[in-house]
Amino acid sequence: MSTPAAGAGDPSGPALPDVAPRLRDLRRRRGLTLEAAAPRAGLSPAHLSRLETGARQPSLPMLLALARTYGTTVSELLGEMPPEREPVIRGGRAEPAEADGWTYHRAGHPGRAMQALRVEVPYGTQRELVRVHPGEEWLHVLFGRLRLTLGDATHELDPGDSAHFDSLTPHRISAVSHGGAAFLFVHTLLQSPDPHPHHPHG
Repeated sequence: MSTPAAGAGDPSGPALPDVAPRLRDLRRRRGLTLEAAAPRAGLSPAHLSRLETGARQPSLPMLLALARTYGTTVSELLGEMPPEREPVIRGGRAEPAEADGWTYHRAGHPGRAMQALRVEVPYGTQRELVRVHPGEEWLHVLFGRLRLTLGDATHELDPGDSAHFDSLTPHRISAVSHGGAAFLFVHTLLQSPDPHPHHPHG
């Protein structure tokens, strides 16, 4: 339908950037083979290869795992680089990106410790099992109803509800309202402080 590489350097090019070539470029820039990079992100080399060719689309947890593997942010994986480091991100200025049916709008700058996105989720369950990764996540439901599974517990979130959890807890997000859902999402690459240190002094 569209010409994949035609508008690559053109700001008036395709509205939804293609994630696949960026994944391949970042892996090669880090000097990693498919066999070396895939296990770090909890994927098989064949699955990562399918993501890099565009045969499969990465889910949000996969994007987080790949961003961590390549030492970058979800925003950079999605190709969302701001023209300058200004503090205000205007709604509608940056084009959204899409992966696995989810739509991502930049709500923060790529180079920061916190990654902020506004995410639109279609009705239904995320296909991929969620993998754990260091960090914290916070989300706030804007519209629709979300189902958040944290370990063995399942929570239903309505508009105005928020959740804040450790990314090391296995988690899954899905929209249970037929019109889909949207939420603000903030992720940090920092691990939560351990309230119960394993080796207390004394």
